[in-house]
Amino acid sequence: MSRVLPTLKKRATLLASAPAQRAALAGVPLERSFEEALEDAGLFPLKPTGIDILQLNVGRKCNQTCRHCHVDAGPDRTEMMSDDVVDRCLDIIESTPIGTVDITGGAPELHKRWGEIVIRSKAAGKHVMDRCNLTIMLLPNYHYLSDFFAEHGVEVVASLPHYRSRQTDSQRGEGVFEESIEALKRLNEVGYGVEGSDLVLNLVTNPVGTFLPGNQAALERDWKRQLKRLYGIEFNHLYTITNLPISRFLDFLETEGRTHEYLEQLATAFNPAAAAGVMCRNTLSVAWDGKLYDCDFNQMLELPVSPRAPRTIFEFDQRRLEERQIALGPHCFGCTAGGGSSCGGAIA
Repeated sequence: MSRVLPTLKKRATLLASAPAQRAALAGVPLERSFEEALEDAGLFPLKPTGIDILQLNVGRKCNQTCRHCHVDAGPDRTEMMSDDVVDRCLDIIESTPIGTVDITGGAPELHKRWGEIVIRSKAAGKHVMDRCNLTIMLLPNYHYLSDFFAEHGVEVVASLPHYRSRQTDSQRGEGVFEESIEALKRLNEVGYGVEGSDLVLNLVTNPVGTFLPGNQAALERDWKRQLKRLYGIEFNHLYTITNLPISRFLDFLETEGRTHEYLEQLATAFNPAAAAGVMCRNTLSVAWDGKLYDCDFNQMLELPVSPRAPRTIFEFDQRRLEERQIALGPHCFGCTAGGGSSCGGAIA
């Protein structure tokens, strides 16, 4: 199996640096900036509607190195959330009315305290989501995951680029599709995604190329039909996510000389209805080092929350954070193009 594509950091490329990524994006001439697009839609400055979701990026270590990964995650990454940051996150989870804990990475299950975060969050009455790459479930020490998910009622949000092997393996590595199908079957066996069960299995797909996702509802119907017919697999919902011009996908665009073309495509497809519902308006993103961001994408570009708001989890103040102005950039066109894109799929 070939899943050894080195990370940008391992390759020491220019775009391994978040400032270099921001500079590359800022240098693309567009007809109007994202701020101007929001202003034309009556949405500037963009402000939170609240903090309903605390998203924890517990580390960048992963057993895969996907070609599109905006985190630049991989086996060679060592950044993992420290005990001090985990402890503070758990304090906030247990003491605030924030209703959902969204755990991501990397492969979040590789964090030594991942299970504790799940258990304590559920004990605090929170809805818990885990963003799973599926193949982690087949590693020798992680065969327990399907039963653990089911025991604690975790919503599994699983990545799968396509229901055909060629498209999936071209993006994620040779053999990933076969392992992903096996993992999905294990989840179905314990009740995930099966009619009549309250165990939720949602799939996430992003285009294998420089185009916008198709209609989410239509794709979901097609995926349900095909996965059931081909593999007997069931799931609840399909989320479509646009490839944002960040990290490895930006590196691909720059190598191909297509950054300008792609950003123009996103900007031309700006949808005010999608902009009104972007995830940064109800989500707070916590990085592995405890720094706070408006979303996972801003985190990867190292665009912190407003300087008037608390900037680390240790300074957390929900009222002040809910009053902040959201940090923006050209990459934000990716979340507002067409039907929109968020961690929960299409928006409008």
